[in-house]
Amino acid sequence: MKKNMIYTITAIIVLFVLVYIADTTLDSYILRILNLCAIYTVLGLSMNLINGFTGLFSLGHAGFMAVGAYTTAMLTMPLATKQMNFFLAPLISPLDKIVWPFLPSLLLAGLLSAFVAFLIGAPVLRLKGDYLAIATLGFSEIIRVIFTNTQRLTNGALGLKGIPATTNLWWTCGTAAFTVFIMVSLINSSYGRAFKAIREDEIAAESMGVSLFKHKVLSFMIGAFFAGIGGGLLGNLIGAIDPLMFRFFMTYNILLIIVLGGMGSITGTVISAFIITIAQEFLRFLDEPIFPSVPALPGLRMVVFSILLMVVVLFFRRGLMGTREFSWNKFFGFFSKKPLAKGGAE
Repeated sequence: MKKNMIYTITAIIVLFVLVYIADTTLDSYILRILNLCAIYTVLGLSMNLINGFTGLFSLGHAGFMAVGAYTTAMLTMPLATKQMNFFLAPLISPLDKIVWPFLPSLLLAGLLSAFVAFLIGAPVLRLKGDYLAIATLGFSEIIRVIFTNTQRLTNGALGLKGIPATTNLWWTCGTAAFTVFIMVSLINSSYGRAFKAIREDEIAAESMGVSLFKHKVLSFMIGAFFAGIGGGLLGNLIGAIDPLMFRFFMTYNILLIIVLGGMGSITGTVISAFIITIAQEFLRFLDEPIFPSVPALPGLRMVVFSILLMVVVLFFRRGLMGTREFSWNKFFGFFSKKPLAKGGAE
């Protein structure tokens, strides 16, 4: 146990050394991709807690991201930028006079997302399967429509521009590492065992004394909290947001990450978030003219990307990691295996 703790602390130190090197040497394009990888790690882990570990088929993540993104943007934008954005209708008070630092804005964004998740989860988490998916997707769209039509609060369909570029590699990687730590601690606790019991068999879990409603709502709120933080990081990275950003395809992108990595695997989610984000950028050249005589085919990148994912899913039906997790014992055991002697017993 002490050795594993030393290895973990060493790995964290190495991570932040690599972040420092990357932040000082890499160009802005690569840094943007790495920031997106870390943000999608946070979003993937938050959704995997709900869908993978608790077994709730929820499709409302884009709505929680929207709450987090708009909250962080509104609290961190300078007053002059707020006046520039809200030229059709003035921003409501007291938001027109408030400017907060990034950290408390991000935390409030997560808390508001968790509160919205409680309001949504109280009525809909009694549903199961496809009915729950439809209900959560519907509430996500309701949030987006509300944001589109509240001109004095969110600037409506015009969205927000000039959001401070506060998000950097330190924020995203630090938040991703913190999220991994919280998820590992939670899953290995009694609450995590209750989540898994609900996923496997609700009737058996309830007969063992697990409160289904309490644990479902708790999982839903924790997932929404980190989704709101991920949305806040994303908004302050891009610098501009609007309601169309948070349509249902945003939820499907995150769902794709946890399905490819493995439903119920923290390690798989982290690996998949990096693979999918980098692969989408690497294949961007397919949207441009490949040969001078061949016109550009917009959308070809996603077609090829989808085909590659289908191939992966066919060969890895439970994802890249299934439900397996990284451990130091397995890691060092893999390198310490000695090859069998020729003709030896297997």
